[in-house]
Amino acid sequence: MRVRPLLVSVLVGASILAAAPADAAIAAAREDGPPARVLAPRRAAPDWRTRIDGLIGGRGISVAIGNDGTFWYRHLATVPRIPASNEKLLLSMALLDRVAPAHRIATRAMALTPPVDGMLAGDLWLVGNGDPEIDRERLTALAEDVVATGLARIDGSVVADTGPFDRDWWAVGWKDYFQADEVPFPTALTFEGNVGPGGSHIEDPERRAAAWFTNELRRLGVEVTGKPRMEAAPDGLVKLATIRSDPLIAILGRMNRDSLNFDAEVLGKFLGSQVNGVGSIESGAAAVDAFTAANGAPAFEHHDGSGLSYANRVTTQGVVKLLWAADARDWASKLRFSLPTTGQGTLEGRLFHVRVRAKTGTLSEISALSGWVWNRAIGDWIEFSIVSLGLYKSTAIDIEDAIARIAMREAMPPAAQRSAA
Repeated sequence: MRVRPLLVSVLVGASILAAAPADAAIAAAREDGPPARVLAPRRAAPDWRTRIDGLIGGRGISVAIGNDGTFWYRHLATVPRIPASNEKLLLSMALLDRVAPAHRIATRAMALTPPVDGMLAGDLWLVGNGDPEIDRERLTALAEDVVATGLARIDGSVVADTGPFDRDWWAVGWKDYFQADEVPFPTALTFEGNVGPGGSHIEDPERRAAAWFTNELRRLGVEVTGKPRMEAAPDGLVKLATIRSDPLIAILGRMNRDSLNFDAEVLGKFLGSQVNGVGSIESGAAAVDAFTAANGAPAFEHHDGSGLSYANRVTTQGVVKLLWAADARDWASKLRFSLPTTGQGTLEGRLFHVRVRAKTGTLSEISALSGWVWNRAIGDWIEFSIVSLGLYKSTAIDIEDAIARIAMREAMPPAAQRSAA
């Protein structure tokens, strides 16, 4: 009758011995703390290029990323796209390649003959040359400089020059409402952004500048006999006093950070006058075209300086090549830091914790982001360009920001990528 218990004991003992290693591990775990987690084999992270492919999906998005003449990633990078305000980045390059970053644009008070014993026989002329930031304060400073010469009376008027730029206010590819809603009249002599007190876009900024200048001269004790007006200045004027703009690079910084269409079109005319001798929107666009064609992007099309034109065309591959060309110029770092960074200007609310300097672009169903992002793998700036078509802006922003993060944190040059594989 005692055989069965003995047999059961033997069987139980055998099963305990068979399970001993596992039971020992469990017992040890109970003595030392909770059971150890059993980890599955770690899977390799997806290739960073594959992650960008996934973000793009089947959407109309062109991307190029690279550094020092080598492309690290390209997707539809040779497809012509509408750059929107990325055009301002190209305008900035063309300007800096022609004019020194420290250049200051002059606005002058002039006359046909110098004053004699404090008396000016004839009109005093206000002559602008493309400073987009002339305002009341700046004209007051010019009036003070005129008074400091000893001027006491003007037997004539203050007349604002309607030249030397052309008075064009339209570009191929603009919508018919852009003049009223998107860009004030780009003139050589500007005044308060060429908008009226209610924010409307005005057609007589020069006359308004002349009126303010007349009032300031009178306030400072100068007798002005005539009424302010505007017309084309005659040849042969002599300088009475001059004010100068902030350095060009400072103006470009404000233009690029807040994507100011007015500044871009005024500076585009300024560029056209410097390169082609004609201050028009078309001439400025031709000057940008000459720069891009000479620096690796011969197939681009430019019709304005602001990027409002739906007829403009770029490729992301070409934009990156132009950024490489810029890197070889002595103004490269100044251009880079003229672009908005995380949370600044048009990048407000975007790309937190990403070290980036990039120009945004927005038109209807068009979005762009191009510039520089700091890459951890090489410890240096790399260049990138993203331009899309047919997306909601919020969707485009999410994709652009995700690609920029990958370019900073995960992207690596092709040789390093092969080594890692």
